[in-house]
Order: sequence, then structure tokens, then C-alpha cells
Amino acid sequence: MTVVDMHTHFLPKSWPDLAEKFGTPDWPWMKHTEVGKAMVMLGDKEFRPVYQACWDAQTRLDEMDRDNIDIQIMSATPVLFAYARPAKQANECAQIFNDLALELCSHNSNRLKALAQVPLQDIDASCREVSRAVKNGHVGVQIGNHVGDKNLDDEGLVTFLQHCASENIPVLVHPWDMLGGDRMPKYMLQWLVAMPAETQLSIMSLILSGAFERISKELKICFAHGGGNFAFQIGRVDNAWRYRDIVRQDCPNLPSSYADRFYVDSAVFSNESLQLLTSVMGDERVLLGSDYPFPLGEQSIGKLVREHPQLNEQSKTNILGNNALDFFNL
Repeated sequence: MTVVDMHTHFLPKSWPDLAEKFGTPDWPWMKHTEVGKAMVMLGDKEFRPVYQACWDAQTRLDEMDRDNIDIQIMSATPVLFAYARPAKQANECAQIFNDLALELCSHNSNRLKALAQVPLQDIDASCREVSRAVKNGHVGVQIGNHVGDKNLDDEGLVTFLQHCASENIPVLVHPWDMLGGDRMPKYMLQWLVAMPAETQLSIMSLILSGAFERISKELKICFAHGGGNFAFQIGRVDNAWRYRDIVRQDCPNLPSSYADRFYVDSAVFSNESLQLLTSVMGDERVLLGSDYPFPLGEQSIGKLVREHPQLNEQSKTNILGNNALDFFNL
């Protein structure tokens, strides 16, 4: 069995000074504090402490061996998206980080794979960059779940998703720039409350708007963190669809029936949650994802799936690797 962790993040050890390059403040940069440790900075503000697994290939490979992971698929930390910047600058950033990702993967390209990022505020540029990146060796693309006030049902974003479908480019949707920040300043509540809500919002935007009716069924799209609140709340959504015409006005089918149009990762952290997730989605639509190497990620990667008391061996094999091998065309 090949085990694939498809939701991990990287940060280069260094990158060009973007504030100097573009002449505007508050760009992310890496402040190395001691050997093997650093702080991601936004201008002069601390954003997140990280350690060398983000940028050191050998550390990643050693920790993959520790957790019995054969292949790891990495994507940029969403703070690098630059969606709020001018599109030309975001496009340059995407090219910089996409090329640096492949440089990291080159240490062992059989085991380390990367997802590209794109300047999603410019759909034409995004289509060009994702095609370039995949041609150069990326196995898919990671996008944020919204661009400003535009959710995934925005016509431009639907156009990008259809482009990915037409070129068989897998898409990972990762929440970012979470709602309600002013009310959640402490305890990482934005990550604990708003992040799952953002993910459900992106899924429901595609379902209730009828966007899935306009996008080819060839699209491979996966939502991080177990799809957020989707599995637990889909009963509520179905109930609303049945009894309120304003819910179903653009959605011709029962919302839960669209669960076969997308995938989710397994980063839900409890037996009960994973059992519910596989019940709603089916074990063929759940992919092992850890959120490595961050503290909110799974600390013993794959343990939840491997030791799950209700999942049978075929289900475990599907989640641990088979589904990702198929999803990412590996």
C-alpha cells in the first residue's frame, strides 16, 4: 500500500524581499530566530512560528519515514496567496513560490510533490499559471476558498475551475482570510470556528448556486479539513432545501446528492468525526491529509485512519493512499 499525505504545507527558507520589489508594505517574509526555527512575518508583525520541516527536504523525508508516509503533497501556506494585491504582483509571487516548491521537491521527486498557487484575482493569468506549473511538474493547484467578497460560485472562479477540469488538474480548496476576525482575536478561534465555516461556505456556494451544474463532472476538487462543517450540517441544508423555495431556487437537486462531486481530506482528529465523514462522503472520497507541519495538524500522521475501530481494511487502504493516487493522477 502506498500512503499519500495530500495536505501539507511548505515555506521556502527565504525568498525575494517582496516589499522592496513591489514598493508596498506588509508582505510576508521569514525571520530566522535560531537554528531550525523561524517566524513568518507580515511586515513588522509576527504571524506564525515555524520550524525547518517547512523548508528542509531531508527533515520532511525523515519525518515521513517516522510516520510511514510514502508520498507527501505540499502546498503554499495561504498567507502567500496575495489575492488582495495587484494581479501582476500576485502572478509574480505565484511564479516565485511555484518554482521554489519544485526546487524543494527536487530533493526526492518520487516522494515529494507540490501543488501550485495562482493569482486568483485574475482568471486569465490563473489559467496560464496553473497550466505552466503543471507542465513543469506540479500535480495540481491549491486555491483559497474566496477572493475578497467573491465565493466559489463567482463566474470567474467557475471559469477557472472549468479550466482545471478540462486539463485534468486537481484542485485543493483551502480556507483563508477567515470571517469574523474582529470577534475572534484570541485562542485561535478564527482557525477553530471560522475556518470550518469558511470551508462549508465554499462547498455550499457551489451546490446552492447551481455552479456544479455548470462545471464538468470531470473536475477533481477537494476541500481541506474534512470539508469543514459540511458533514455535520448537510441535514440542516437538505431540510431547508425541502421547505424553503429561496434555498432551492438555483439548486435543482437535494444538496446532499452533490457529495459525489467533490472530495475532502481526513483532518478531523476524532474517530467519531471520521466515521461521520466517511458515512456522508463514502470512503472513496476521503483522502489522507494531515496539515503537516503545523501544530493544528495531525501529530502522528495516519494514526487516526490506521487505528480506526469501525473502518474496514479496504476503507483504510482507500483513505491512506488509493484515493489520492487516483485524484492526483500519480
